[in-house]
Amino acid sequence: MPAWFVINAYVHDREPFVNIYSPATAKLAEEMGGKYIVRGRGGEVLEGSAKDGASAVIIEWPDRETALKFWHSPEYAEVKKLRDGLADVTVTLVEG
Repeated sequence: MPAWFVINAYVHDREPFVNIYSPATAKLAEEMGGKYIVRGRGGEVLEGSAKDGASAVIIEWPDRETALKFWHSPEYAEVKKLRDGLADVTVTLVEG
């Protein structure tokens, strides 16, 4: 059953986030079976307590296990450090 990361990111420092963290994450995700479905910025909050202007990303995975293998991998742990202090990020894993 496919699974998705639903990601909201309120980016504080766009240049390194977009030019360093994002490409490194995309490369690794694709190598590990992920497929980007949505990459959008400047979101408008219609309900809830999130901030306007956040980016939204959806990554599709073949299944929950593949998504979690990526998430808990030592490779992603290193890449994830690249976004420290650059954004407030929420990641939700859902199955469908």
